[in-house]
Amino acid sequence: MKYCVECGSEYQDSVKACADCPEGQLVDKETMRQQGLPIAHEKDTREFIQVGTAENPLTAEDYVRLLEAERVPVIARPRGSGSVDALTTGNALPWWEILVPAEHRARAIELLAREKDNLEATEAEAIRAAEEEERESEGFGAPPPA
Repeated sequence: MKYCVECGSEYQDSVKACADCPEGQLVDKETMRQQGLPIAHEKDTREFIQVGTAENPLTAEDYVRLLEAERVPVIARPRGSGSVDALTTGNALPWWEILVPAEHRARAIELLAREKDNLEATEAEAIRAAEEEERESEGFGAPPPA
């Protein structure tokens, strides 16, 4: 049997390409195991561990897309903040937990840290642009050059 490295579908040895993933390569069971990919109809025994959190669903989706693009299996799940969380952390809002298999931990943490830095830089640029626009609309003009 052969398996698609993209979606995990199982195919007869005579099949040359995945019906669902035009870019998906078909490989044997041993190759799937070497790459840490799950095999169809076998119990997934990987241990998923938390490598990060997101404050909102859009950031969680961004993290998931990033990790999937880097071929890191990922699960993002919302976590509720209950009354105990509100008392101990001051956070009464839900948050999202980002989980990956233990063997992908280091790579995922590195990727998420880089993406978080990118998002913070983008946010800072947006704040500066909004402040400049507000000053211009109030008639103060552009700030003096630094």
